Amino acid sequence: MADRIVPHFLNEAGVPMIEIGVREFMCMGAEPPSDHPHIFIDMGEENEGVCGYCATLYRYRPDLHPDETVPPGQLFTGTAAAA
Repeated sequence: MADRIVPHFLNEAGVPMIEIGVREFMCMGAEPPSDHPHIFIDMGEENEGVCGYCATLYRYRPDLHPDETVPPGQLFTGTAAAA
């Protein structure tokens, strides 16, 4: 059983990079119903990860909270279907 929620991030604006405050997350590309398959990304010790589906570059920033993004508003807050 999962002991924490894995955040889901979007890239509705099509920006090349999104800065986030976590190293494990899901990329879903866009809001449903236009989302791509939800891709789990684990950066490990690295500070960057790329979604293999939509090519969004995610950069880890330790000064951001898990629900913060730069640019703002890229955290999915709706109900995400299980990937």
